[in-house]
Amino acid sequence: MMANLFSSFDPSTFPTFSLNWFSSILIFSMPSMFWLIPSRWNLTWIMLISLMHKEFKILIKTPINKGSTLLFSSLFTFIMMNNFLGLFPYIFTSSSHMTFTLALSIPLWMSFMIYGWINNMTHMFAHLVPQGAPSVLLPFLVIIETTSNIIRPGTLAIRLTANMIAGHLLLTLMGNSGNSLSLSLLPILITAQILLLTLESAVAMIQAYVFSILTTLYSSEVN
Repeated sequence: MMANLFSSFDPSTFPTFSLNWFSSILIFSMPSMFWLIPSRWNLTWIMLISLMHKEFKILIKTPINKGSTLLFSSLFTFIMMNNFLGLFPYIFTSSSHMTFTLALSIPLWMSFMIYGWINNMTHMFAHLVPQGAPSVLLPFLVIIETTSNIIRPGTLAIRLTANMIAGHLLLTLMGNSGNSLSLSLLPILITAQILLLTLESAVAMIQAYVFSILTTLYSSEVN
């Protein structure tokens, strides 16, 4: 019996160290595939990474930084794999915690800001004032643009965390109500859970895509 509704998101297993966070590094322990002919699994990943490379290449728009799409493709893969791992039983969902999401969003945002203000200071100042804005509104627009720029890592982290928590809470609630249902209603509950699990699989991929795409857009603004 759970102590409360959010106890399934509790990361603590030992008082000193939590083993649950090891789920976020499971993808690094996958062995390399030494096939003479690439398998379907390899071909699928190659197609996915090539598709993401084309998406990020359009958004970055800077041919100087070659290979920069690899960073965002790796970010997409890392978040998506952690989201999918959280759908399996008895595996901790690290992407449903602000510790995980803020550790990704804040360093990326800080690196973009430091690079932009050091190399493109004039462009960063000009970005605070929308083109064609009235002179009377310029002080307020600068404050609004500065505030929206500062809260970007928080919105990135909260968006990913909230979407992952919402689906897992629904699955937890539906699973806990199975003991009190009659046998005639159990097939309906199982069908609803399967449909919700399918939806969560789509959300796991979409949220990873949204996080990486927004990060790419933020990086393109400082160039």
